[in-house]
Amino acid sequence: QVQLVESGGGLVQAGGSLRLSCAASRSLFNRNTMRWYRQAPGKQRELVASITSGGSTYYGDSAKGRFIISRDNGKNTVYLTMNSLKSEDTAVYYCNSQAWREFWGQGTQVTVSS
Repeated sequence: QVQLVESGGGLVQAGGSLRLSCAASRSLFNRNTMRWYRQAPGKQRELVASITSGGSTYYGDSAKGRFIISRDNGKNTVYLTMNSLKSEDTAVYYCNSQAWREFWGQGTQVTVSS
């Protein structure tokens, strides 16, 4: 089955850290750029970070200096390590792969308490 499955969300205090994981079907992972998006209540979905198959990364302004995106090609998994979390990071985080079409995971909730 072709899919993306996120995990690792939860409740964390401001200043804390979380690591999100996205396990992908091989066809969605190999040679594809993997992306993390987030959507907070009442806001548009925004790109948090992306990583190419070669390991080049991009970070949105909200993630720069605090988040790290990485991938394990042997496990078909992409990670988002989030440090120095703020209340404004509270959102549902989605994994994304642009293969022959766009695929999304089901999302994982991250809640940062102040």
